[in-house]
Amino acid sequence: MHAFVLDLNTCPLELKAGLSEIKADYIKRFTASPRAPQVVFIKDPAHKRGGLAVTKSRKRLTVRYGRKTDAFRALGRLLGEEGPALHADFSETARFDLLGVMLDCSRNGVPRPETVRTLLRRWALMGFNMAMLYTEDTYEVPGEPFFGYLRGRYTWEELKSLDQYAAHLGIEMIPCIQTLAHLEQVLQWPAYADYRDTDDIILANDNKTYALLEKMIAAASGPFHSRRIHVGMDEAHGLGTGRYRARFGEQSPFAIMNRHLKEVRRLCRKLGVRPMIWSDMYFRLGSKTHDYYDRASKIPRQVAAGIPADVDLVYWDYYHTETEFYEEWIDRHRALGTEPVFAGGVWTWNRFWAALPFAFTTTEAALRACKNKRLRQVFTTMWGDDGAECDIFSALPALQFFAEHGYSDRVNNALLRANFRGICQGEFNAWVKACDLDLIPEISNPEMSASNAGKWLLWQDPALSIYDPLIKDPSALKIHYERLAASLARAARHPPANRRLMFPALAARAVALKCNLRNELAIAYRAGNQTRLKQLAQEIEALLKAVAKLQSEHTALWLSLYKPFGLEVLEGRYGLLRARLERLHSRVADYLKGRINAIPELAARLEPLGSVSASDGHYFTHARSATPSVIK
Repeated sequence: MHAFVLDLNTCPLELKAGLSEIKADYIKRFTASPRAPQVVFIKDPAHKRGGLAVTKSRKRLTVRYGRKTDAFRALGRLLGEEGPALHADFSETARFDLLGVMLDCSRNGVPRPETVRTLLRRWALMGFNMAMLYTEDTYEVPGEPFFGYLRGRYTWEELKSLDQYAAHLGIEMIPCIQTLAHLEQVLQWPAYADYRDTDDIILANDNKTYALLEKMIAAASGPFHSRRIHVGMDEAHGLGTGRYRARFGEQSPFAIMNRHLKEVRRLCRKLGVRPMIWSDMYFRLGSKTHDYYDRASKIPRQVAAGIPADVDLVYWDYYHTETEFYEEWIDRHRALGTEPVFAGGVWTWNRFWAALPFAFTTTEAALRACKNKRLRQVFTTMWGDDGAECDIFSALPALQFFAEHGYSDRVNNALLRANFRGICQGEFNAWVKACDLDLIPEISNPEMSASNAGKWLLWQDPALSIYDPLIKDPSALKIHYERLAASLARAARHPPANRRLMFPALAARAVALKCNLRNELAIAYRAGNQTRLKQLAQEIEALLKAVAKLQSEHTALWLSLYKPFGLEVLEGRYGLLRARLERLHSRVADYLKGRINAIPELAARLEPLGSVSASDGHYFTHARSATPSVIK
């Protein structure tokens, strides 16, 4: 790879701190050699709405930029150039005023500040200019010790430092919290019993609640330069049906929602910040099925008129694959009298590796619609539902794809891969190949699938494998995972960033040993084939070693990404799996030695789960996979 000269003494002052951080991170890409071309940055009013132009000579690469983020985007492109591109001038125009990323810091994993800094550098080079850390309770609120209690909450100083770091990179950090639902982590504690409506919804229409919310908004916004704040309010299912109803009687959820929003808005105005909220509750309340995307949903005119004009509605949609649907929902938001902010999603939740092909599909449809409708503010989300098991860096190819849309009408695939190689220092195709952990052969159209098969195949109980009936050809599935494990292990040998592929490689190896195990055990047991049972007992031992190796890799990955709080959840899942494998091994051994005369769990018939099949691309949680019982 070629190297550049980057003179921090002559660059514009506004870029100096950010370029210093990037130079230190990509140390092999910068040199003092007089033979290397020098990158020179010039702020150009011609690009003030967002854009860049790079002209090249043998000794000088001149970057003319409008916003700080455009300067870093230009450098990101230069890092990825090879071959003929090295000598070609280029220019880009920003398609959006706000191009952002939201990172979940509440679903069990709280990313270490250094993890966030590393991501911010990658995002800056991609061209992102906004970042949110989604913190339900994982931020410090003075006088409220149970906020983020034993969950790794960020201190005020940590957030302040991250905000300053992001600003150096041309990124606005916007605080992102919850002020209505998704507050179960706080409301679980006895100290907050008086604040509950339901288990996860705070009590609206209560002075004590608004005193607490004022403290929360002040604490969340205080560390940041931005005068915007995301206050959540999504998925408040059951709003007004708990303690609210007991205190204030039956009331329209629309009325509760609007009244509560006006109070939160009042607090935001008092504190000098402009709020945004997720928009789904208005559409759900207007739907007979409580569906966000119900075309029959009707929001009463007086309710729409009651939405404050200075509250931005965020239309989130991670699911649809047709541009027309997104266009319709943008129009529906505008009909409420507001210009929406769009939020898409990189599918990092409830899996080990991001569902990149599906993220590409949904992002393509969504951002095409946003451009067609001339929407100016968009961001994408990286949720961590069900334990934050995913390597969040696996989202980077989809984030690069999202960023390419931010600077072009259509994504150029060659440029996409080159930019990813230069910025993320990984092989794009190999990272996408890791998605085959979930995209099993029975899924005929992987670009349309959000399956998390790798997760449920690993976590489902080895003796009570409730999802085995979903698999039509267990032998083919085993071959799929064996080949994937070998392919990813080879790719992982190519540093630096491809080393991350060892995690999905080891996961694939464990699933290869496990995915047909219960089926083979049941066949041998029912046939009375003791020779085969002895062989399978040895395979259980091999699987135990593979799971132990995977756990070691996953634990090291976790500790590199997150604060240690939450690791107990991950280790509990591995501990359960290993305990059940050990028990299964002992049960088979006891049967072979005549200490027990039956293994009922292997004799039990596994029933098909209705019309569900693996080709449908369903995904399941750990709790739904680990046992057929519902534990309360």
